[in-house]
Amino acid sequence: MTVRLTRLLLATAGAAVAALVIGLLAGGAALTVTIAGLADAGDVTRWGLPLAKLAADLSAVVTVGALLMAAVLLPSHKGLLTQEASRYARLASRAALVWAVASLLTMLFTLSDLMAVPVIQLTGPAVISFVTSIPQGTMLLMVLILSVCVAGFAKELVSAYGAAGLLGMALMALLPPVLTGHSASSPNHSMAITGLGLHLVALALWVGGLAAVTVHALGGRTDLAVVAGRFSRLALWCLVAVGVSGVASTAARLTEPGQLVSSAYGLLILAKTAALAVLGGFGWLHRRRTLVALNAGRPGAFARLATGEVVLMAAVIGLAVALSRTEPPLVVLPLDPVRDLLGYAMPPELTAARLASLWRLDLFFALMTLVAAAAYAAGVVRLRRRGDGWPLGRTIAWAVGIAFVVIFTQSGLATYAPVLFSMHMIQHMGLAMLAPIFLVLGAPVTLALRALKPAARRGDRGPREWLVAVLHSRFAHIVSHPALAMVIFISGSYALYYTSLFEDAMRQPVGHILMNLHFLASGVLFFWVIIGVDPAPRRLPYIAKLGTLMMTMPFHAFFGISMMMMGKSIASAWYEQLQRPWGASVLEDQKVAGGMAWAFGEIPTMIVVITIATQWALSDHRQARRQDRHADRRNDAELAAYNDYLTQLNERTSPESDR
Repeated sequence: MTVRLTRLLLATAGAAVAALVIGLLAGGAALTVTIAGLADAGDVTRWGLPLAKLAADLSAVVTVGALLMAAVLLPSHKGLLTQEASRYARLASRAALVWAVASLLTMLFTLSDLMAVPVIQLTGPAVISFVTSIPQGTMLLMVLILSVCVAGFAKELVSAYGAAGLLGMALMALLPPVLTGHSASSPNHSMAITGLGLHLVALALWVGGLAAVTVHALGGRTDLAVVAGRFSRLALWCLVAVGVSGVASTAARLTEPGQLVSSAYGLLILAKTAALAVLGGFGWLHRRRTLVALNAGRPGAFARLATGEVVLMAAVIGLAVALSRTEPPLVVLPLDPVRDLLGYAMPPELTAARLASLWRLDLFFALMTLVAAAAYAAGVVRLRRRGDGWPLGRTIAWAVGIAFVVIFTQSGLATYAPVLFSMHMIQHMGLAMLAPIFLVLGAPVTLALRALKPAARRGDRGPREWLVAVLHSRFAHIVSHPALAMVIFISGSYALYYTSLFEDAMRQPVGHILMNLHFLASGVLFFWVIIGVDPAPRRLPYIAKLGTLMMTMPFHAFFGISMMMMGKSIASAWYEQLQRPWGASVLEDQKVAGGMAWAFGEIPTMIVVITIATQWALSDHRQARRQDRHADRRNDAELAAYNDYLTQLNERTSPESDR
């Protein structure tokens, strides 16, 4: 077994390095011409930086794959890691340590490349300044810290929940470099960052998961059929995510299709795409042939095909690193500071027609709503196919909620939101106070609990068991407390707009996404506590629900009034940079936004009050029916007992009994 694993390791590393070298040579990143009189970091940095980055990417993939195996793919026993899963957790710890060292080297080589000095000439103050004042260094420092945390915590893992948490941390550590690479400088930086982030996460789960499954197969470990079956389902989703995100990332960087064949950057994209297509073919063979052979007790076929697939995936990672070092085609656009800030030109003066027609794709929320709608529809279809019903009203409520999210994140509202504070306020209120009402009334958790199948093995954790564990977790018990849910719902607005957070979020695509995501999540949490029909750790009496709602809404009204009375504009530096040439002044538009915030709460409040009253009435009706049924059963029992008594009495007084 050790020999086979060693061969796999050598073949994987060789394929990755070979693909990296070929990609660097083809893309021109390794052929930098040294110009006399200009500083140059030297060949050590020129080759050391991509090699260090490759080592970081490969070790990150191994870390993710080992944690995925421990948390999800291998069966657990009542939430505790088995001995086999603990072995993979220790492997994740060692791989994360290598990841941390490679990230440190990447940081040093990056600084050497930026300063155009050999790496041995770097000084301590220069490194400290790099990681504290330059975004590229700060992001690499975040990766280093997160990878060290994963390495330290993974050694002591005992539960599948802890492994899942570390898996999330490892995936999070993949994302910081996305904010400072080619994506951040792309004309459509929001789409590029979202696409690349999704691409990295999906690729790490796919490649890392397959590597872990292959090691499991070569080692002759137990439960291989279960592990391979679970990974096969995950791999299909990863393949779809990699394809969609790859198209989005390419579209955000290239201005025309011809650049795919006319530039070195485009040719590398085509090579990577071809390799991913071949990997999709491997996956098809797995599902059609090797999984069948594996279930029939022939693991050799699966191991051979998976080994070749892992080697090809390593080559894809090498190409990806070479692609990150290759300059994309130069995009020649008119000098436009607004485009640099927004990712698109200043929209024309606001009209109702333009508000309805100037839609722009927000890839993050578009994918989120698409997945949410498709998953809900799949759950309803599964219930119907097995003969179970699902209330039509809940489906309609979910569809309305999804439609609102799409409108507030993709329509002209989203296009004008960064430019006009009043349009941003409508977007904020819609995401926080309107869409969540219908989403929680759709009861997605109840649908998932009914549609998902229990784990095949008793004590194991499948999707349904994970969902139940989350509902019963201490975290869910804490955040579902009405006081905390109310504080989160209210404080977000004050903390965002009365500090520098709003302006910081508007300047960063990721910050803008997180801001809107917070609006939606805080609203879903609050209305889940108030009117949710899904299972919850605690249930409030209806009078308490009304009281919580009535205590919350005045804070929103006061927020709007205070904004109307302010004498200075929020995020003034941001709006001054935009220099909007039309419409009201920034301060006048802010007063309009305050009025909207004050008035907007009336409609959601009315909807929620009507919903609580309806739920209360239906609850009383159900309670009355239960009491009637109980009374009927009790009366029937009393009547039967009385009849028995009369029968016994008649028998004692009959002539036959006298004789």
